[in-house]
Amino acid sequence: MTLTLDVARVAAAVNILLLLVLVGIWGRNYLEIRSKHTLGSTLFALFLLAENALALFYYLNPPQMSTPAVRAMMYLQILEFVGIAFLVYVTWD
Repeated sequence: MTLTLDVARVAAAVNILLLLVLVGIWGRNYLEIRSKHTLGSTLFALFLLAENALALFYYLNPPQMSTPAVRAMMYLQILEFVGIAFLVYVTWD
């Protein structure tokens, strides 16, 4: 279970870094063009950032959880990473 929790921690931390990049890009774009779409993207990234920060907090201070629950959370963090990484890729382009 320790390796599973470590993978979830790393995925959440990388998600936080990638989301900070997105908030920076989308926030700058909003200030330049004042589009509702960029504002919505920025707010979405901020909420997802808060979710990942809370998840990382719980991964660093884990309550008693069953192995299947930890494994499921790890898979969700990895799926989030894939989605966020793709968003960074298309946004950066």
